[in-house]
Amino acid sequence: MFDSPDLDLAPYAEVDAERLVRRTYCSWEASSWRSLLVQCFTHAREAERLELPGTSDLHLVLCTHGDAVMRTGTGGGRTVRRRWIPGRLELMVPGRPTTRGYRTASTLRTTQVHIPRATVDRTAGQLGVGEPDFEALAAHLGEGDSAVEHVVRALPAAAGASDLYAESAASFLTTHLLTRGRGGTPPGPERAAVRAGIAVMRERLADPLTLADLAAEVHLSVYHFIRVFRDATGETPHRYLTRLRIERARHLLAGTTLTVGQIAERCGFSGPGALSAAFLAHTGARPSVYRKNA
Repeated sequence: MFDSPDLDLAPYAEVDAERLVRRTYCSWEASSWRSLLVQCFTHAREAERLELPGTSDLHLVLCTHGDAVMRTGTGGGRTVRRRWIPGRLELMVPGRPTTRGYRTASTLRTTQVHIPRATVDRTAGQLGVGEPDFEALAAHLGEGDSAVEHVVRALPAAAGASDLYAESAASFLTTHLLTRGRGGTPPGPERAAVRAGIAVMRERLADPLTLADLAAEVHLSVYHFIRVFRDATGETPHRYLTRLRIERARHLLAGTTLTVGQIAERCGFSGPGALSAAFLAHTGARPSVYRKNA
């Protein structure tokens, strides 16, 4: 494994991942960076059970190629299923071990970034945010973040840059995430309800979800769910769900050869016309034009 005084990667030495992943890039080897670690992986077509340890680092994962349903278990017998397509971002909650499983018909590739916990704590102190709420940060990042996606995609191309480049990138990513997550959700049970509602949206993006469905899933009345959701996110549940669907459609248009009709079906729209109208309203372009430019 690697030797760094700041990054907590020792637990990964126990992971037998050679048969499941092939590393195609490592910033420590390509650029001798020590302020953060950037790695690119090509994954096996199938993994039944991959146990990943919890570390103290801020660990970001970006799917750059493929289409898979990822099963993630975090203990307590609960397993979450999420679709991994290009642009899918995840933050591994520090200190929490997870178990992964998936099957994909196409090659699955990821870019993964480790930021030292010392950098996170120092940045949190400078921002005056106290102990970061990593659960909330993970929920925010799972909704999509174009700035984080852009930086993570760009890091492997910076091979040869000095460690100052890596230090600046780590500082920006940490500051951006901590600032974005500050004050974003209400405290206590209502915060949990908003997170649960967003998780349902993401997991059932292709389904014809109604407000009543979402409210029932989080055990709130429709009126109460709308109120706490809008207070937490600044958007109504309907608008938030539409934005998630448009974001998914954007990634599928740019990263796959699926037809607009197929994309509409996967993103929960009634047909290509409904997708086209919503896409135009949110992005200012028709899906066909967006795909051509992308």
